[in-house]
Amino acid sequence: METIEKLRILTDAAKYDAACTSSGINRTGKKGGIGSAVSAGICHSFSADGRCISLLKVLMTNCCIYDCKYCVNRLSNDVPRASFDPRELAELTIEFYRRNYIEGLFLSSGVLKHPDYTCERMIETLRILREEYHFHGYIHVKAIPGADSALLGRLGLFADRMSVNVELPSEQSLKLLAPDKSRESIFRPMGMITGRIRENHCELVKYRHAPRFVPAGQSTQMIVGATPDNDYQILKLTESLYRKYALKRVFFSAYMPVSDHALLPPRGTKPPLLREHRLYQADWLLRYYGFQADELLDEKHHDFHPLVDPKCSWALAHMEFFPVEINRADYHTLLRIPGIGVKSARAILQARKAASLDFQGLKKLGVVLKRAQYFITCSGKLIEGLRVTNDTVLRSLLSEQGQAVFYQERYEQLSFYQQSELPGKEVVQCLGRRM
Repeated sequence: METIEKLRILTDAAKYDAACTSSGINRTGKKGGIGSAVSAGICHSFSADGRCISLLKVLMTNCCIYDCKYCVNRLSNDVPRASFDPRELAELTIEFYRRNYIEGLFLSSGVLKHPDYTCERMIETLRILREEYHFHGYIHVKAIPGADSALLGRLGLFADRMSVNVELPSEQSLKLLAPDKSRESIFRPMGMITGRIRENHCELVKYRHAPRFVPAGQSTQMIVGATPDNDYQILKLTESLYRKYALKRVFFSAYMPVSDHALLPPRGTKPPLLREHRLYQADWLLRYYGFQADELLDEKHHDFHPLVDPKCSWALAHMEFFPVEINRADYHTLLRIPGIGVKSARAILQARKAASLDFQGLKKLGVVLKRAQYFITCSGKLIEGLRVTNDTVLRSLLSEQGQAVFYQERYEQLSFYQQSELPGKEVVQCLGRRM
């Protein structure tokens, strides 16, 4: 099979993985090498469905010994199969980089023959890039569940970031849809990577030139909407993963029906993109705003409101916490106020050292006053003429955010590449002449 045909098959097969990001590493290029992973060298360009397109996002192979029912590359699915040779993929990556089409590589794979065999092929690909081509650009690689720890350890020495996808939020769902996998096979390598990162940090403190292990940390992905798991279960697991494994990111991927199975949503079902969006908003609150999962959802309220974002929803359920006096509240209290983010909270703390703040001053500092006005006072006063009741606040927030239903109906989950954009028709033709 021609390289271009393999590229078409294996980039298309990789589009369902959301767990890729190009941030977190700041390694400059070196004399005699090519590529750079400094902030300016990585383009944070995302497609409409949130997937990063600054990297060559590709599978080593879409051949797989597993039969996960939600996966397009499962063993029983009748799709064209292809596999890259390690050197072939390394050379392809370099050709794309030299033409300025990519900034780095996101490499995942189906499990060919055995997890260890697949992992060895991925290691060889990255070894060629790093040691033979002296490629210093960003590389994100997916760890293969079930592979030997020694192999995963070697893989992590060539990569900037690694991810082990949880895929399904509960063990029950995993048993139903991915019987060949287990929670142990997923969390064991995740724990190993976390341990190695901590050990490596200590080594770097003692020895400046010690080899770096996954310097940009690790991430994971969960599929949303393929199983009956609710938002509360997903958010609790997310919180647990951050605490136990110190993950950099948890990604959520709205399930797109790719197979006909009684346990899965039927083909034609729209991906729950608004639900995915709400989970990302809640994830932000966990990581940067000091919220806990049990504050945002509980056993009685186990799914997010479709029309109001999680922070506003929390505020409406805790009106006894408000109004907050803007000139006296501490940083963590400010972060609880709808319409005030991390930057505006810091700006408020800085500005009120010089003078008391009023509503106009807050607006200049970047506060979204349309939301915040219902939850704050300035020098003990509300905005003149403002009525604050649960009903009036809810109606106001719905009028502001209620377009969500309209947008949900018009959302489209785009393919990673359009058929004629890989990453450009002329690029494919050009590469075809060179290979």
